Amino acid sequence: MKFLTGLLAAVLLIACMGASHAVVRIADDRGGRIGTYVDKYQDLRQSGDTVIIDGLCASACTIVLGAIPHDRICVTSSATLGFHAAWDFGSNGRAVTNAEATQMLYMMYPSQVKRWINQRGGLTPHMLFLKGKQLQAMYKPCYLDAQASAIKPSRRPLPQTDQIESARGQLR
Repeated sequence: MKFLTGLLAAVLLIACMGASHAVVRIADDRGGRIGTYVDKYQDLRQSGDTVIIDGLCASACTIVLGAIPHDRICVTSSATLGFHAAWDFGSNGRAVTNAEATQMLYMMYPSQVKRWINQRGGLTPHMLFLKGKQLQAMYKPCYLDAQASAIKPSRRPLPQTDQIESARGQLR
């Protein structure tokens, strides 16, 4: 009987451990290619992990807002989100806004973030920063007493990546 009780306790303990999720901390991320972030955040979404934004999350990093469920994102008092239009290198080597990629990026954001962006003139080549009380009014606060890990890039291609890469949109 003791053996059966011990076995049952062990099974319940293992089941509960499997239900727990890790925490991923984002800080000082200046962004990069849209497709890379779509891949990374798709894996993160499927993992069930919670995301702590604790510092700068700019450019393509902000895709996290649309990729991860709202209730699995929290922000610290140091969190800052930076938004701007997607761009490509033009024939002269200068950055040129890519309207198609910018629209695709914009559509990934939750409605409250879209409203905030629209109130400031939309996505343009100039960075818009969302932080402080405005950001904390949109996302729940979090505390850094949880263990956090860095996001590891995914190597798995996604169907969406092809569409995004075809727009050749880059965010930097």
